[in-house]
Amino acid sequence: MVLFSLVSSHKNVDLNTVAQVTTGVGALPSTLVPQGGLEGLVVLSTCNRLELYAEAPGSRDALQPKIDAIVERIAVDANLDPTFVRGAFDVFYDDAAASHLFTVVSGLESAVVGEREITGQVRRALVNAREEGSASNELVRLFETAARTARSVGTQTSLGERGRSIVSVALDLASEVAARPLEKSEVLVFGTGAYAGATMAALQSRGCHSISVYSASGRSAEFTAKRGGTPVSDAGLDQAMHSADIIIGCSGGSAPMDSGSFPEGSRVVVDLALTRDFDPSIADLDGVELITLESVRLAAPAETDESVSAARAIVEKAAREFRSRRNQQNVDSAIVALRKHTMSVLDAEMKKVRHQYGCGAQAEQVEFAMRRMMHSLLHTPMVKARKLAAEGREQEFMDAIEALYDITLDAPEDTASESVLPGADPTDFDGVRSPKAS
Repeated sequence: MVLFSLVSSHKNVDLNTVAQVTTGVGALPSTLVPQGGLEGLVVLSTCNRLELYAEAPGSRDALQPKIDAIVERIAVDANLDPTFVRGAFDVFYDDAAASHLFTVVSGLESAVVGEREITGQVRRALVNAREEGSASNELVRLFETAARTARSVGTQTSLGERGRSIVSVALDLASEVAARPLEKSEVLVFGTGAYAGATMAALQSRGCHSISVYSASGRSAEFTAKRGGTPVSDAGLDQAMHSADIIIGCSGGSAPMDSGSFPEGSRVVVDLALTRDFDPSIADLDGVELITLESVRLAAPAETDESVSAARAIVEKAAREFRSRRNQQNVDSAIVALRKHTMSVLDAEMKKVRHQYGCGAQAEQVEFAMRRMMHSLLHTPMVKARKLAAEGREQEFMDAIEALYDITLDAPEDTASESVLPGADPTDFDGVRSPKAS
């Protein structure tokens, strides 16, 4: 099995490109797992990144058709050119994919370095994949390891302890240019999703309580009943916009509101939606100050080098441990495959023995001797396999047994399910009890 990730974020492309390719991922899990050859797929989509984490059978050399299928599916659903879509993604494989996710979930790749919102977004991505049935066991382990890494960064470093986030930096910028202090401003929020919830909490923590919420989907009443604020209907939207000192977009509606829909007057507009709630042309209106995700990225304060270095050390350690576990899992599956092969040869030979000598004590003595001989022959290569795995060279062992014994290794197997004696190591081929005394 191969782990890989396709990454489109503010680090490698502009946010408009991220938004464009994001519109084509909705049906990916259902069309590509397993019909499209993927064992699993988890989609991480935030306001400034789209990352696809997948697992596929076979080797990395055979992976390109599966990546092409993902690109083609996104291109079709988003009505984009496949070349454009392919250029929007960086691709990471195996260890690099895991290391990248651990870096992202720790806030080290965020527009606001150290922000903690990404941890919840990564957790929700796994929850969504599980609900859709697209989370393979290895992807679950990957994302659970990522969550533990984020917790370690949070508890062992000062990274993010000041509570900075995209929302908090955006509100800092809005406060600097707004006509009135935030606690005296009237705020209109577009959207009822996770970012809208984070925005409501941040506004309330800063003493702003005159907050109205509009949702094109009609969920504003349910949203405000849980979080506070005043719901705004379609009929009341114009009046709410006239009254607002600050308008914050968190919904990512399909059609951005153009400048002609804006009322006259001075106000601050904050657009936190990846696919834009407001057309950039509103920045040309008299009295309007537009703050975008790009504005937030440029204004985000830098974390101290010491905090970032400490966090990266934790991430690197987690990546090494995850790689070591995968290496060991791969070599264990190869050992079990070799064990099955040799057992099948032994069983075939024992059938001949029993046919000749029956099932008495003599046949048991022969079987015991043959098992001990096989154990002796396989002991050295199995020990060597463990050593190669520790060095990250387990593929050499796997290639060798495929070439020598014509054993095809696909997915790593659950060695605990094999018929070894309780507590036995999968490299211990013996598993043999002495024949009963006749």
